Amino acid sequence: MTALRALLFQIAFYVWTVAMNLAFLPALAGSRLWVVYGQRQWARGAIALLRALAGIRLEVRGLEHRPKGAAIVASKHQSAFDTFVYHVLLDDPALVMKRELVWIPVYGWYCLKTRMIIVDRKAGAAALRRMIADARAAVALNRPIVIFPEGTRTAPGERRAYQPGIGALYGQLGLPVVPVALNTGLRWPRRRFLKFPGTMVVEFLPPIPPGLERKSFVARLESVIEGATARLVAEGRGNP
Repeated sequence: MTALRALLFQIAFYVWTVAMNLAFLPALAGSRLWVVYGQRQWARGAIALLRALAGIRLEVRGLEHRPKGAAIVASKHQSAFDTFVYHVLLDDPALVMKRELVWIPVYGWYCLKTRMIIVDRKAGAAALRRMIADARAAVALNRPIVIFPEGTRTAPGERRAYQPGIGALYGQLGLPVVPVALNTGLRWPRRRFLKFPGTMVVEFLPPIPPGLERKSFVARLESVIEGATARLVAEGRGNP
């Protein structure tokens, strides 16, 4: 049954994605905010399909910590789900994303139109400078910036070293950082076709204020995110 539900969701998800990509093509010629609206509606539809077809519910905690404007959101990353849920949870987010994603036809056009922060991971220091410049432009529009500090997805229970990007953003922008813990990989595992029924939890944690020494900040951020994520993973495994 789990495999059948996953198949039904996958079919519906691709149909929904293609339909929304085609429907909003004319928006590429108009205001950036039209595409932002389209991204939010697409994400809402995908979340609804997850619940209806795969039996996966979303629970969001710590909404009192969710930023209303310019801030840095540093999120754990376990699942493909994490790449689109912030279109619903935040207002006009600027996601830090790898350059390869903008090569995807249509999807990449939308990311460029909505001014996501594109990073060439092979460009070294130049990539960091470009990321900071693009982040400043997002802040000027009062947009929250979403970054996955590990730089890639990690399975529940795993952790990777936090990449220099989060420290650079924190040091250069002078903004509070809102950590986010989650257990999405329990229900939508990376590189797996199966989706497992149950509840995915995304939790906004108390913000870390600007002004800390960079190494101290990164150590504190990692401790907060990894500790809360371990708690959510243990909870999810015990309460499907």
